[in-house]
Amino acid sequence: MDFKTYGFIGLGLIGGSIARAIKANTPESRIMAYTPHRATVDAAFDEGIVDLPLDAIGEDFRSCDYIFLCAPVEVNNWNLESLLPYIDPKTTITDIGSVKTSIHEKVKELSLEAQFIGGHPMAGTERIGYGNSKASLLENAYYILTKTDKTDEKRLSDYVELVRTIGAIPLVVPYLQHDYATAAISHVPHVISASLVNLVKDNDTEDHLLKTIAAGGFKDITRISSSSPVMWNQICTTNKENISSLLSSYIDALCDIKLAIDEKDEDKILDFFTSAREYRESFSDLSSGPIKKVYRIKVEIDDKPGNLARVATLLSDNNINIKNIGIVHNREYERGTLRIEFHDEAGLDKAQEILSNSGYTIYTK
Repeated sequence: MDFKTYGFIGLGLIGGSIARAIKANTPESRIMAYTPHRATVDAAFDEGIVDLPLDAIGEDFRSCDYIFLCAPVEVNNWNLESLLPYIDPKTTITDIGSVKTSIHEKVKELSLEAQFIGGHPMAGTERIGYGNSKASLLENAYYILTKTDKTDEKRLSDYVELVRTIGAIPLVVPYLQHDYATAAISHVPHVISASLVNLVKDNDTEDHLLKTIAAGGFKDITRISSSSPVMWNQICTTNKENISSLLSSYIDALCDIKLAIDEKDEDKILDFFTSAREYRESFSDLSSGPIKKVYRIKVEIDDKPGNLARVATLLSDNNINIKNIGIVHNREYERGTLRIEFHDEAGLDKAQEILSNSGYTIYTK
């Protein structure tokens, strides 16, 4: 891949991870960045990720081959207007937003359709900010590209090559179809996750029993509620038609299963859970969704002093890096008393082999 110059406006979790991945895979690349929080770009400069920290959107961006708009959805539209006087014809403009219709409409309004290709890396964590970014966040994640009616095929193919270079999987999708799909698999689930957390909060007992025992499955299905409230506010307002339509379908489905439960209709209840299980089991296990795959195992250990330390030491002695380790306190839906998370699949596989060979019982689900 030829030497390129990249500009970033905004440098949070995703923007920072893209910048890190570019630097990791093409160290000779030149990266400049502007963010309202100067401390962020200064930190990226100190780490060698950003070569030129900027105080404003201005003339420096004219030299860029790519400019990434990495602010929240509506802010990207404002920043694009500010950027307009400094865009060179060679520059490809892109964004990272999970809603595409709004930015495509702004691009058309500003007559930038020939230079714009929308981008949405389907990766992330429940944590936010540049400090949580990492190059590996994009590995094996779908990176959706949305072209315009005036997108040149050479410009598109170059962007596809860039996505592959940073370890992601490019997928070209019409932007209207993108917004419907992400509403279904990302936006509505975030709304549901937040509603479940609020349900427990609003119905908890005085001694906070629900909060105390909320673990296992509940924490797994609601961890995305720790994402940025500001970002999700903008997503809901900019993709409101798709989200509202799918929420209506979801509410209808909830009413149907509520009626089946009220009437003790065992056939309908069984079909409800069987259908969900079968479809869920058909999903690919690739780390390609909006929240990255968790590389985790559960291990049976006796509740005796030193047992947890022995497991940690065994893995450390075999150069296996542990991301997180802890005791499972609520085992209603889980087997294993010790939960261990790893940074990647290789670490998980090696840990399974070593622990199994050492006589430990391992559970992967």
